Amino acid sequence: MTATLNPETARAAFVNAMGAAVTGVHIVTTEGEAGRLGLTVSAVSSVSADPPMLLACIQRRSPIVAAIQANGVFAVNALADAQVAIADTFAGRPSQGRPYDFACATWDSGGLGAPLLQDAAARFECRLVTSQAAGSHSVLVGRVLRADRTPSTALAYTGRSYARPLRLAA
Repeated sequence: MTATLNPETARAAFVNAMGAAVTGVHIVTTEGEAGRLGLTVSAVSSVSADPPMLLACIQRRSPIVAAIQANGVFAVNALADAQVAIADTFAGRPSQGRPYDFACATWDSGGLGAPLLQDAAARFECRLVTSQAAGSHSVLVGRVLRADRTPSTALAYTGRSYARPLRLAA
């Protein structure tokens, strides 16, 4: 039986253990009356195929949460393995240029208005269905109205580093 840890120790153990998880790297974007914003996010998951829905978990204090709620739309851009610099820019740590600057890449305007990254591994245009507070984050659930993908290999993140998935022999 494992003893219950104090909150600070539990948080550190959780963050350390999550470092072993492998996630995709995404840029969530929105555009509308509340502004044009983008943020690198690792917590993205499918919710349903019928109807197509996905979720993104974003720190509640991030300005993009309020903007998505006001705009009612967002896009999820699953980055290709060659897009590390773009991931860093939208994570607030660019090697060149300014943080969160859309000028670091080429974007298409989706049918809902949220920016779609050209050459991303996959792109999803979503209408916000619901937003739920969960601890320090907001869980944003969107109805996917359009999706596409390229043959690019997706960018992964694990052990606090970017990675490239490797196919295993069958």
